[in-house]
Amino acid sequence: MNRRSLIKTLSLSLGGAIISTETLGKIADNTYSYELPANPNHKPLAKTVTAITLGAGNRGNVYGGYAAKFPNDLKIIGVAEPNTFRNDKYAKIHGIAQENRFNTWEDVFKRPKFADAIIISTPDDLHYAPCMKALEMGYDILLEKPIAPTEKECRDILALAKKKGRIVAVCHVLRYAPYFVKMKELIAKGAVGRVLSVQHLEPIEHTHMAHSYVRGNWHNSKKTTPILLAKSCHDLDIIKWVLNKPSKEIVAMGDLTWFKQENAPQGSTARCTDGCKVERECPYSAIKAYHDKLSRVSVLDIPTELKDKADKQKYVLEKLKTSDYGRCVYRMDNDQPDHYITNIQFADGITASFSMEAFTAYHGRRTRIFGAMGDMVGDMEELVVTDFKTGEQVKFKPKAEDVEGYTNSGHGGGDWFLVRDFVQAVAHQDPKMLTSTIDDSIESHIMGFMAEKSRKTKKLEEIKL
Repeated sequence: MNRRSLIKTLSLSLGGAIISTETLGKIADNTYSYELPANPNHKPLAKTVTAITLGAGNRGNVYGGYAAKFPNDLKIIGVAEPNTFRNDKYAKIHGIAQENRFNTWEDVFKRPKFADAIIISTPDDLHYAPCMKALEMGYDILLEKPIAPTEKECRDILALAKKKGRIVAVCHVLRYAPYFVKMKELIAKGAVGRVLSVQHLEPIEHTHMAHSYVRGNWHNSKKTTPILLAKSCHDLDIIKWVLNKPSKEIVAMGDLTWFKQENAPQGSTARCTDGCKVERECPYSAIKAYHDKLSRVSVLDIPTELKDKADKQKYVLEKLKTSDYGRCVYRMDNDQPDHYITNIQFADGITASFSMEAFTAYHGRRTRIFGAMGDMVGDMEELVVTDFKTGEQVKFKPKAEDVEGYTNSGHGGGDWFLVRDFVQAVAHQDPKMLTSTIDDSIESHIMGFMAEKSRKTKKLEEIKL
C-alpha cells in the first residue's frame, strides 16, 4: 500500500463503532499527527449514569476523575474504602453523601441496588468476590485488570455476566489509546502486507519496578497476582488485539534475579533511613525517590493541609521509617520476576515475542510489526511505517493526553476513552460500544495463566478458551 492510498483509506471498525482517523494533520514531510474523533455511535444520554467505586486508590481516582470532569455523563454516588484518608478525600471530590460512604465492599451490597454501575478498583485479590456479588445484584461493572487472580475465577465471572446479561468492561485501556488504535487500523488496512511476526517490549523502568513490584502492593505474587497479570496482561492483550488472531501456544521464562538479599551492597541496612552507608549512591534509594523528589508519594497519603515542600518531606521521611516503601529493595519479601519473556504462536503462523524488563531508564511500550511488504516500529510517541516496495516511510504521531495528575500512566490517553465508552454502553445497554468487554478480554488472561504455568514447568503450554 503506497503512502497516498494509506492516507486516503484510514478508518477502522471497533466493535459496533466506526472510528475514522482519515483527517490527518501534516506536521512535517511524511509525518502526520492525528487524534480520535468523536465516536459516531455515541448518543445523547437520557440521564446521568451513576456509579459506586470500590477502592479509592490510584486507579479508582483515575476512573473517578472522569466523573469529576464530566459530571453530566457520570456521577460517583458511593465509595467503599477502608483507608479513612482516601475515603474522605474521594468523598469530598465527588460530593458523596455520608450514608453512601462504606468501609468495605461488603457493606455496599447490604443495601438494595442504588446505582447503575460498580467501579471495581480494589486490590487484585479483591476483584472476584465483589464482582460476582455486583453481577448477582444487577449492576454493570467497570473492572480493573486483572479480572481475577485465577483462571477459574475469570471464567466464573464471564459465565455469570452472560447469565445475568450484564456489562463487564475490563480496563484494558491500551485498546483505547489512539496509538494502538492506529496500529490496529494500519495492520487491518494492509499497511505492511501480511503480518508474520511481532516483537513487543514493556520497559517497566527501574524505579517503577522498585516502587510497585519490590516494595509496593504487588511485591508478593501469592498475596496479589503474578507480575505478568498484574503489570503485563495489558501487553498480552494488546498484541492479540492488534493482530486480531486467536492465540494457540505459549512458552515463558523469567525469574527474580537482582532484588534479593544476596545482592545487597555492603554497608546497606534494613531500611534506607537506618543509616545505610550506600544510600546516596543507590539507584533504588527510598529517600531519594520519595523524600528528595517527592515522586510517587500518593501511596503515602500526604495530608492535604501540607502545602509546603519541607512539610511534605518531613511527613514522608517519617512514613519511610515504618512502611514498606522505606525498606531496602534487597531485603523485601518480594517474589515477582524482574525480567520475563514469552513467545506466543498465533493463528496463520504469526509468532510474537514479548519481553517485560525492570532494568530500564525509560518507560513506554515499544513495538515492532514485521510484514511481508513492510514493517512498523513504534514507541507510543510515534509510529513509523516503511513500505518495502518504495522505501518510503510515513510517521504517525498520536495526539492524546493522559489523565491530569497521572501523566506517567503509560496508557497513551486510553483511561478516559475507556470510561467514556463505558458510560455510553451502560446508558444505552449496548456492550458493542466497548472494545474490552470480558468476552473480548479473557483470552489474554488465559495467555497469562498459561505463561506462568510454562515458566514454572518449563514446558510449552496450549491456550484453550
